[in-house]
Amino acid sequence: MELKGLHHVSAITAKAGNNFEFYTKVLGMRLIKKTVNQDDVRVYHLFYGDQIGSPGTELTFFEIPNAARTHEGNNSISEISLRVRDDEALGYWKKRFVEFNVEHDEISSRFQRKVLSFKDPEGQRLLLVSNQGSNGIQEGVPWDGSPVPQEFSINGLGPVKLTVPNIEQTQSVLTEVLGFRKSGTYPSSLRGQNPIVVYETGEGGTGAEIHVEERRDIPRERLGRGGVHHVAFRVDNEGELRKWIEKISESNFVNSGYVDRFYFRSLYFREPNGILFELATDGPGFTVDEAEQHLGENLALPPFLESKRQDIESNLKPLNTKSTNLINRERK
Repeated sequence: MELKGLHHVSAITAKAGNNFEFYTKVLGMRLIKKTVNQDDVRVYHLFYGDQIGSPGTELTFFEIPNAARTHEGNNSISEISLRVRDDEALGYWKKRFVEFNVEHDEISSRFQRKVLSFKDPEGQRLLLVSNQGSNGIQEGVPWDGSPVPQEFSINGLGPVKLTVPNIEQTQSVLTEVLGFRKSGTYPSSLRGQNPIVVYETGEGGTGAEIHVEERRDIPRERLGRGGVHHVAFRVDNEGELRKWIEKISESNFVNSGYVDRFYFRSLYFREPNGILFELATDGPGFTVDEAEQHLGENLALPPFLESKRQDIESNLKPLNTKSTNLINRERK
């Protein structure tokens, strides 16, 4: 068994409407599924991705209204990367971030790739990474309705960074249990810190990497808006997922067992530094209940929630209400 790469990353927002405005109208990602948190149906679960919601392109958000801001720290998923086609695209994005007043840094290099770090209006730590010259996981399908030109579009997830106090514990899970391979290191941007270690799986490349930073000088992160809930890795099919469930259980990790998320099947467990991992199947996919041309247009509910639609919809605010403070920082 081999994990194919990144499947999705799930983060937290306090304001689904503002989140929708930023990720679709500024970043130009497609809302591929507008649904609810299956563990708390009073709030949205929004999925953004490429034209068809391909596995490996999905960035999702749980809405937690009035959530306090994240206090950044250890034992965390500390950065999400998004892939663009080449170095030229980063130049486009730097200009776009200036136009939309998006907090960002200068274009720099990391692990022999050009990158551009930025934050969303809630302080979510994000990074655009150029896929120029990279092999590995195939790019997603550009959304034909995006306000961003297709040649510059976000086309998938890039490396996800973990920050932990004990890298050996996380490395043991990644390599000995999940089958990742160590593929290199690069210097930390912080003086006196150990190099950041890169692990890859499947075909490798930007869509199949975890970067692990060891920090022993900071407190544990307090998760809130602008933070990341979990990272999910791609499993080919349900039969393989059940074999993974056996392996994770035999490795003595407390885990969720088989979970049916309707759009994919999952397993959840925490590695020793407390970071939540998910293994998720590539299918059935997001077109199982909506045609490709209408993805994300209406509230989609899995069959086991359909009977509660009226009550669920009564608790949700429409997403198409124009935000008046889209780019405002939420640092209170």
